[in-house]
Amino acid sequence: MFYWLLKTVILGPVLKLLFRPWVEGEEHIPAEGPAIFASNHLSFSDSIFLPLVVPRKMTFLAKADYFKGVGLKGRLTRAFFRGAGQLPVDRSGGKASNAALEAGLKVLRAGDLLGLYPEGTRSPDGRLYKGKTGVARMALEGGVPVIPVAMVGTDKVQPTGRIIPKVMRVGIKVGEPLDFSRYAGMEDDRFVLRSITDEVMYALMELSGQEYVDMYAAQMKDRLLRARKAKGRGESAD
Repeated sequence: MFYWLLKTVILGPVLKLLFRPWVEGEEHIPAEGPAIFASNHLSFSDSIFLPLVVPRKMTFLAKADYFKGVGLKGRLTRAFFRGAGQLPVDRSGGKASNAALEAGLKVLRAGDLLGLYPEGTRSPDGRLYKGKTGVARMALEGGVPVIPVAMVGTDKVQPTGRIIPKVMRVGIKVGEPLDFSRYAGMEDDRFVLRSITDEVMYALMELSGQEYVDMYAAQMKDRLLRARKAKGRGESAD
């Protein structure tokens, strides 16, 4: 109930009025049935603007840290994220990855829409980074199509570190659904998972026009962090 209040009464109308989001490919949004929306990730606000233009409820797997705040602020933050259709997941890997997989599959088995960021984290520089194979595993185990989505301009509206967004137009490009049913039953084959993931990332590159980088965004963030620290000490990053 709170999800629809936020979307249609409290927050949605204001965001549409201020940011005037434009959409290409609305015909690719399924009217019913489960599907994965695989999006590039430029800004925290991606998880706000994408559901805003999709008529059906969309659930995202969100970083568990967003749900761990304390005090009144923490409670309000948790309430907002849950109301906005976010599910907390631990991204530390191992057993946590299996828990995230099960959380996503639960959404799909209920016949709903699941939003995922294959890059795993926001792009540190506006480029598109190598995708993680979780999206492929969920698509195969859930037996659902993957719909590529390119967010446009959200990094300018709310770049990393900026709390109050800049008012300007944002765009959402929805691509044709990708059908991976030909790989049914092969969800434990890591080569198949990588092939599917790369196909999804290629579709995102085509939609977004972003430069593709064949490394994980988290690795690039670590590299940039080490470079900043080295610079601060007056050392070489190498």
